[in-house]
Amino acid sequence: MTAPSASPTPSASPTFRATVLGSPRIGAHRELKRATESYWAGRIDRAQLESVAAGLRSATRAALAGAGLDSVPVNTFSYYDQVLDTAVLLGALPPRVDAVPDDLDRYFAAARGTADILPLEMTKWFDTNYHYLVPEIGPGTTFHLNPGKVLSELAEARAQGIPARPVVIGPLTFLALSKAVDGGPAPIERLDELLPLYRDLLEQLAGAGARWVQLDEPVLVTDTLDDPAALAEGVYQYLGETSGRPALFVATYFGALDGALPALARTPVEAIGVDLVAGGDRAPAAIPELADKLLVAGVVDGRNIWATDLESALGTLARLSGSAGAVAVSTSCSTLHVPYSLDQETELDAALRSWLAFGAEKVAEVATLATALRDGRESVADAIAASAAAVASRKSDPRLHNSAVRARLQTVLASGIARGPADRRRARQDARLHLPALATTTIGSYPQTVEIRKARAAMKSGEITPAEYERRMKAEIAEVIRLQETIGLDVLVHGEPERNDMVQYFAEQLDGFFATQNGWVQSYGTRCVRPPILYGDVVRPKPMTVDWATYAQSLTTKPVKGMLTGPVTILAWSFVRDDQPLADTANQIALAIRDETVDLESAGITIIQVDEPALRELLPLRSHQKEAYLRWAVGAFRLSTSGVGDSTQIHTHLCYSEFGEIIGAIADLDADVTSIEAARSHMEVLDDLNAIGFSTSVGPGVYDIHSPRVPGTEEIAESLRAAVRAIPAGRLWVNPDCGLKTRSTDEVTAALQNLVQAAELVRAEQ
Repeated sequence: MTAPSASPTPSASPTFRATVLGSPRIGAHRELKRATESYWAGRIDRAQLESVAAGLRSATRAALAGAGLDSVPVNTFSYYDQVLDTAVLLGALPPRVDAVPDDLDRYFAAARGTADILPLEMTKWFDTNYHYLVPEIGPGTTFHLNPGKVLSELAEARAQGIPARPVVIGPLTFLALSKAVDGGPAPIERLDELLPLYRDLLEQLAGAGARWVQLDEPVLVTDTLDDPAALAEGVYQYLGETSGRPALFVATYFGALDGALPALARTPVEAIGVDLVAGGDRAPAAIPELADKLLVAGVVDGRNIWATDLESALGTLARLSGSAGAVAVSTSCSTLHVPYSLDQETELDAALRSWLAFGAEKVAEVATLATALRDGRESVADAIAASAAAVASRKSDPRLHNSAVRARLQTVLASGIARGPADRRRARQDARLHLPALATTTIGSYPQTVEIRKARAAMKSGEITPAEYERRMKAEIAEVIRLQETIGLDVLVHGEPERNDMVQYFAEQLDGFFATQNGWVQSYGTRCVRPPILYGDVVRPKPMTVDWATYAQSLTTKPVKGMLTGPVTILAWSFVRDDQPLADTANQIALAIRDETVDLESAGITIIQVDEPALRELLPLRSHQKEAYLRWAVGAFRLSTSGVGDSTQIHTHLCYSEFGEIIGAIADLDADVTSIEAARSHMEVLDDLNAIGFSTSVGPGVYDIHSPRVPGTEEIAESLRAAVRAIPAGRLWVNPDCGLKTRSTDEVTAALQNLVQAAELVRAEQ
């Protein structure tokens, strides 16, 4: 990296005291979701979609400034995903979308695919449940700057009188999260090509009136890069010497910077953001190079919903004040990961409400702490007292500890959580189930139709009785069973019409959880979830799925899978208590799921699927922490599945993650059948499985359900042939790569018909 010849950084840097690193964009009432899906369906045009988006951006900026933030992030809005937005910014969309003439439709083609265009691969954003689209960087990728979006949003904010700070994913993180294609080198090797574009962007933003620019570099808290400290120092020395640039704020989150912190502090950047929730609050105090920097202290948790202990946070800020030139208060990361506001949660009891802070409340906490730094703690004495009372209330609430479940858990763990040998289990299951090679099935859910959603809403509002709701759901189950039998699938599912969400459904039936009314959080694109709040010890009062599964099984002679969500996924997709180790909480959930598997087996269900799509998601970002996590995560799964006999077949499902580094743990789950996402990643995971001698059965996803395109029979057959080259046909299952909840019935029917035909074709070739 050669430094530019132009003169150095701004002579007089501006500063700020209170900010957040980003904010949600889907809308408090999911307005963007509805508008975007209406645009896709042709019910509204582009101008109408853009009007909704502009209104959301304006309202968000106004709310943040009105709450007391003196630096407001912009360019955090996205129609689908911020990494995809960065690929557009840097001219790195895949060539296959070039033929789409409209720029917005081209963007959505990269995200979702079309009938003729495959979408980009999708995976998890660090260790969160947010999914990003993976940019493809090949030999033909020629980076070029397209700054229209960020400049437009900056102009909107300035016209609104907002103290705007454009936010862009930094070059190290963008390249580290990208994927090499077509034989190209690792994307990070093209760093020198990208840096002049960032310098150009900084100059254009300065010319458009930006006083600050935030460059997000969360990759620096991971072990992804070789020598991250040297890379960070080189990149930000180069960018910091750009002529006429705005002040630079390098934001990091989800962990500690370790050696990259002093490296960044040696560069000309004016501000560095550190996550003092996930990364600890001691390291910044030992970095003398921070003496002339603005330290943006992430003391308010941007990922979880527990209210900040203001007294403790003020203590942290006080310790840091002597270590940096100045200190600003911030969330630890973007509030994209939490719901908008507690205002809509009318069913919370007073005690639980006092323990919580959603997005709006976190912004208020940031402003309160900044006020205390500026004017003294007496200026916010009432807020500090209320915070202290909430902390005391939570510590003493009896709902947090159940001695009976804790004692039973220890007894079960002491008795052992292993099943019989895999080959013995396979023999007993084959004798019981009589399934063909390349057995066909689906992952669990079927389309959540308008009628299903209306029935659920009607029961919730009291318009129909629970008995009438049950009748309607049973009618849906009967229709799904009929459809699967007509298509010719070998192992059926009941379709899960009664389930609002694969985690929330269970949380609503387990003690220790609270399910929100409107706590929506974006998972990807227009897909939103309502993570439940896990605040106390977990107890299963009664069976949760047995009646639905046995009803479905009564309708067919083919096996119907019992469908459960695994303990690690329930943990990952909930807002989890932070007053005990995650492993302890995972085992409590696992005990509840174990009881459910035993009851399903007793009711005659021969195949039980315990999904763990979040197994990779919770993997720590630092290598030295990974082994301990995988040990307890695998243990929790085996605790949940080891209560059944050898002739009961246990399935699990994993999706949308980079599986290579946890492939051994996937084997250690010891499931009889593992279905795993493989469509967007082109069966790459099978090589990883072979490398470790994976010996149980596997169902690699043969088509991508997150795209509306229906794959043809021959396309699926080619995927299956690739799978058969890696795994013997007798251990292969044929299935989509995820549940079908988000697809239409017509799409599902056509795709599954092709899937069954492809399986028959390849089966005949063996």
